[in-house]
Amino acid sequence: MRRHRSPDLRAWLSIHDVMPETLDRVASLIAHSRAQGWAPATLLVVPGKPWKGAALAQLRRWHDEGHALAAHGWLHRAPHVRGLRHRVHSALISRDAAEHLALDRASIGRLMQASHDWFGEHGLPLPTLYVPPAWALGDMDRASLRALPFRHIEVTSGIIHTESGRLEAQPLIGFEADQRWRAHALQTWNRAQITLARRTGRTLRVGIHPHDPELALSAALERVLAQPPGREPTGAAAHYQAPPLH
Repeated sequence: MRRHRSPDLRAWLSIHDVMPETLDRVASLIAHSRAQGWAPATLLVVPGKPWKGAALAQLRRWHDEGHALAAHGWLHRAPHVRGLRHRVHSALISRDAAEHLALDRASIGRLMQASHDWFGEHGLPLPTLYVPPAWALGDMDRASLRALPFRHIEVTSGIIHTESGRLEAQPLIGFEADQRWRAHALQTWNRAQITLARRTGRTLRVGIHPHDPELALSAALERVLAQPPGREPTGAAAHYQAPPLH
């Protein structure tokens, strides 16, 4: 079958929840997306997991192959639910993943700094992009973000440039639907976000989680992967997307 490309879309691919226990699934997603014609992905690494030598070596190989490494929280698990906002977010979106929402501003800053520093401590390139688990940044203001070593922060609505505090709006689609109502909600969201990307010319973010190929929207994910973008991403995505392979 001839592969169809989407010439009217700019897009970049990120693979979330890169942990020692998900590396086999991440490797499968990388191989499949590359075979379909996608550029190297941005890999969202969870530093606080029990990383050992072989798993760290795999991260280095992926970086050497052109994939960008980004920081993605610390443990990717909230220790408790803190307040009404977190309770609603947990019930509708994140369950126990949004660890920022359980913390105050100072604690979030310490977590983000530790997440950044872990890469250098393990001989990996220092990340310039930070993605909070479930895209939930929590109680952080411009000054707090500017004091941290990241150039960009990804949230649900787009990319925050930390130096200026400006939000660059970028559509986002995802496929992590483990219940029927979540699948219906995500399908509606994804259709609207793809339409927005096409109408505005903004870069579409495609976020994939390790178990997505086994969940309810696996067919939708496959359709997206079968249509790699015909144009390079612009804006912030062009800065931290993995460079092309030589």
